[in-house]
Amino acid sequence: MMANRYQQLIEKLFFDGYTEGTTQVFFNRDDIAPAARSLNIALPKNLGDVVYSFRYRTDLPSTITTRAPEGKEWIILPKGRGRYCFVASAMSMIKPNVMLAATNIPDATPGIVSKYALNDEQGLLARVRYNRLIDIFTGVTCYSLQSHLRTTVPDMGQVETDELYVGIDKRGAHYVFPVQAKGGTDKLGIVQILQDIALCVYRFPTLICRGIAAQFIDAHLIALLAFEEDGQRDEGIALVAERHYRLVVPERVTDEDLQRYRTRHLEDV
Repeated sequence: MMANRYQQLIEKLFFDGYTEGTTQVFFNRDDIAPAARSLNIALPKNLGDVVYSFRYRTDLPSTITTRAPEGKEWIILPKGRGRYCFVASAMSMIKPNVMLAATNIPDATPGIVSKYALNDEQGLLARVRYNRLIDIFTGVTCYSLQSHLRTTVPDMGQVETDELYVGIDKRGAHYVFPVQAKGGTDKLGIVQILQDIALCVYRFPTLICRGIAAQFIDAHLIALLAFEEDGQRDEGIALVAERHYRLVVPERVTDEDLQRYRTRHLEDV
């Protein structure tokens, strides 16, 4: 019943502003209450959850998805405090490339952490941190600055990132890497990466920013993807690098592995 109520509301918000062929549909949080009255349905206690659920947890109704231009999907972007926009995007969810080769990394996770860590967001962040995977992935010496940073970004509203790293490279250039992590079967949306980059551009304007997505492929295999701003794309960002790292006992890293890694061509992110 709750899902049906949310679906009715999101459909009302979409079609009140939709015209055929459009690629953007704006609406406000304040539109939810009038929409509920118009539909004669009970108003949800948490109005923000209506939008949140379709941004991160639930697929949009087919009545909306079928109106997307060919090759595009609707995503919901924040456009300021209490203001949102359906945007037709070429990519809505981040999915690791399962055909990509994996690199074996000696697992440096403390034994007691490995014993009790779950295959969820916090367990993933712990493995990334203890194994210095952000350093390895980016080629930059990195340090965890803060976890679950929540702040407000102009024209976007409240934004939260799972963990924030800062780093320095061999030239002395400074970087900021916001990390979004998903474990288990949770999905990671492009909207979260877009918000992370916007947060860093606003809060750390002099640093080089790359948004990082971290995803468990299985209990020991971790995918890392890096994104940068790209104003020529509808969604505003582009994928610049992807690597997969398998955490193994040291004995699993063979001479053949090391020889193969020496011949790989890796680009800086």
